[in-house]
Amino acid sequence: MHASSLFGEGTLFAFLVVLTRVSSAFVILPFPGMQSGTEIPRIVAALAITVALYSSWPHYTAFPAGLLRLSVLLASEGAFGLAIGLSVAILNEVLKMGAQVMSQQAGYGFASTIDPTTTADSGVLVVIAGLMGGIIFLALGLDHVVIRAFAMSLMNRPPGEFRADEHLAQALFRFASDVFSVGVRLALPAIALLALIDISLALVGRINAQLHLISLSFPMKMLTVMALIGLLGAMYPRIMRSESRVMIQIIYRAAGIEMYAR
Repeated sequence: MHASSLFGEGTLFAFLVVLTRVSSAFVILPFPGMQSGTEIPRIVAALAITVALYSSWPHYTAFPAGLLRLSVLLASEGAFGLAIGLSVAILNEVLKMGAQVMSQQAGYGFASTIDPTTTADSGVLVVIAGLMGGIIFLALGLDHVVIRAFAMSLMNRPPGEFRADEHLAQALFRFASDVFSVGVRLALPAIALLALIDISLALVGRINAQLHLISLSFPMKMLTVMALIGLLGAMYPRIMRSESRVMIQIIYRAAGIEMYAR
């Protein structure tokens, strides 16, 4: 009797609904190495989180009648997961945006490598910034926030009740624009130093035209950017923590948690 209730139609449908909510977030989550190989790590992680949320699963007696109702329900759950995954992906772009601007000015844009997150050719600094952002994300415990939001959303936003309203969309757009501005501000000190190096080399070249300083330009810029990143590295966790508050607000708003305003 216990086995029949555990593996009944209602339990299987609840598993399907929660799995759709969780796995749709894993589609765009920027996990290093998960897109370069098979999709097994994502599947295992989604299944593990779904099983861990068993105590919060909704209770059903059977599958809903009608294919249209089932499709609408699963689409709603997929939209919820995509909103969570998109907010996390936007946060991961903070350091990558600053690194992209600095790499173009310092000459690192000429050297590319394979990004383990997207399996695409990216600049060296962009790849380092992406990996650093992922480490800081885990170090700050933001993964616990996401899992807790999934658990609480099953009570505050039961399956089929999530609606992507205008306020949530505006919050995501504002968050994306803030990430762009923060990334540019991160690169401004490097841009100023690189401009000073160009001006200094130009003045020295005007004073003594026989000196060939072009060959020294790229090494000086690269060393300057690496030294600046080493000096400003302690600020990156604080920047990620500050921007993560906006991400948490968006996640809590999507999950229907009333504490998102804090």
